[in-house]
Amino acid sequence: MTDSDRSGRPAPGLPDWPGLPVTVAGLGVSGISAARVLHGLGALVTVVDGGSGEGPKARAAELEALGVTVRLGDGDTLPEGTRLVVTSPGWPPSSPLFEAADRAGLDIWGDVELAWRLRKPHPATGEPAPWLAVTGTNGKTTTVQMLASILTAAGRRTAAVGNVGVPVLDAVLAEEPYDVLAVELSSYQLHWAPSLSPHSAAVLNLAPDHLDWHGSMEAYAADKGRIYQGNTVACVYNLADPATEALVREADVEEGCRAIGFGLGAPGLSNLGVVDGLLVDRAFVSDRAKNAAELGSVEDVSPPAPHNIANALAAAALARAYGVEPKAVREGLRAFRPDAHRIAEVAVVGGVTWIDDSKATNTHAAAASLAAYRPVVWIAGGLAKGAAFDDLVQGAAERLRAVVLIGEDRALIREALARHAPDVPVIEAAEGQTGAVAMTEVVRAAASLARTGDTVLLAPACASMDMFTNYGERGDLFAASVRELADRDQ
Repeated sequence: MTDSDRSGRPAPGLPDWPGLPVTVAGLGVSGISAARVLHGLGALVTVVDGGSGEGPKARAAELEALGVTVRLGDGDTLPEGTRLVVTSPGWPPSSPLFEAADRAGLDIWGDVELAWRLRKPHPATGEPAPWLAVTGTNGKTTTVQMLASILTAAGRRTAAVGNVGVPVLDAVLAEEPYDVLAVELSSYQLHWAPSLSPHSAAVLNLAPDHLDWHGSMEAYAADKGRIYQGNTVACVYNLADPATEALVREADVEEGCRAIGFGLGAPGLSNLGVVDGLLVDRAFVSDRAKNAAELGSVEDVSPPAPHNIANALAAAALARAYGVEPKAVREGLRAFRPDAHRIAEVAVVGGVTWIDDSKATNTHAAAASLAAYRPVVWIAGGLAKGAAFDDLVQGAAERLRAVVLIGEDRALIREALARHAPDVPVIEAAEGQTGAVAMTEVVRAAASLARTGDTVLLAPACASMDMFTNYGERGDLFAASVRELADRDQ
C-alpha cells in the first residue's frame, strides 16, 4: 500500500480505511487522537506502547472501551498484518518497530501527516483551510499563539494547534471548520510528515537540540527544513540566523513562493523589521522600493524582549502572507499574552526584578533570555542533554552579576564560568535536594547576591527532570518562593 517514493515528496493519498490494519505507536495525546480518528474511519487499530504503569493502563482502558486493541509493555514488535504505521512524534526513527515497518515496505506517518491527508474542504471556499506553519529550536509556541491572536483579530476562525498542545487531527476534523490554522511543528513531527505543503511557513532559528533523536545537527536541520517543502506563498526566515535562509534556498517550493526575512534592524526589500521602535513591513506592500507598512510598535509586544520582538515579526510575516491587514497585526499583538514560564515577570522585591523563564531548557533559549536583561543574577543548571555551555557563558559574561547553580549537570556550567567569567560570584545549591525545598534555597541564595536594579533570571539552559516534574513545576515553585520572599519583605 506504499504510495510514496522515499527519495521524493509523495502525492497525498488515502488508503481504503474500512478493515485496514493500522498500528499506532504511542499512547500519548497525539497517539490517542490518531487511534480515535482511525477507529472512526473503520480501520482495525492496534496501539502499542512500552509503558505499563497506571497512567498507560487508564488510557488504554478508554480506547479498549471503543473497540481499539492496546498492547502495553512492548513498543518494539510490529503487530502481525499491519499495513500502515502512525506514530506519535517522540518515537525516534531508530525504534525497532519502525525498522520492522521499513523492512516490510510500510509507510510510517506521523499524526501531522495523517491530519494533512484527512483535511476537508471548507464549505465557503471548497478548499481545505490553509496551514501557516512554524518551527524552530525556540519560540515556536509563542509565535504560533501570536499568529493565532492576529488571525482572530482579523476576523478569521482559527486555532493554535500541533505541538502547542491541541492535536492537529482534532482541528482538521472539527465539526465547525476553521478558516485557517496556525500550526506549531516540532522536528519530530516534521520528520514523519513527508507530504506536508503549507500555505506559508517560518523557521525561527536553529541551534543544537534533540541530537540524540536525529543523530546529527545536519539531520536535525534537514527535518526542520521540511516545513518549507511545497510552500505556496512565503518561506519566512530569520535574518540573524543564516542557517534558516539556507533551508529556504534548499527548499522545493511552488512557483511564485517568496523568501521573506525578519530581523530587528531596518528592513530591506521583502523583509520585516524595526525602525524607530516601529514594526515595519517592506514585503507585503505595493512598490516595496518606496513603501512600507507600519504593523505596530515594540510596546505592542509583551514582553518586549528582543527575541520576543523577533517572534512577533515572524508571526506578522505569516499573517501578512495570508492577507491580514496591518491594523489586525497590531490588535492581535496587543491582545496576546504569553504562556507561563516564558520570560514572565513574577515580582519586584526591594528593587530587584524576578523573571521566570523556566521554559529556557536549552542554551539557545537561555542566551536569548539573558540578552534581554542587565545586570543579571542567573539561576542555571539541570539536565544538559549533551549541551556545551562555553558560547552561552562567553556571550553573557558581561551581563552577569552572579550565578546560582542547580541540578545534575551543574559542573558543566561551573567549568564554563571558570573559563569565561572567572570573576563572577557563584553559589551552588545543595546537591540531592528537589522540589520546593530546593527552590526555596535557590531563591534565598539569589536574593543574597542581587542588588537594587538587578534582575534575577531563572533561565536554566537545561531540562528539569532531575529535580522537578517538568519545567512548569520548576517555574511554579520559583514563583511561589519569590512571592514568599516578597511577603517577608513587606
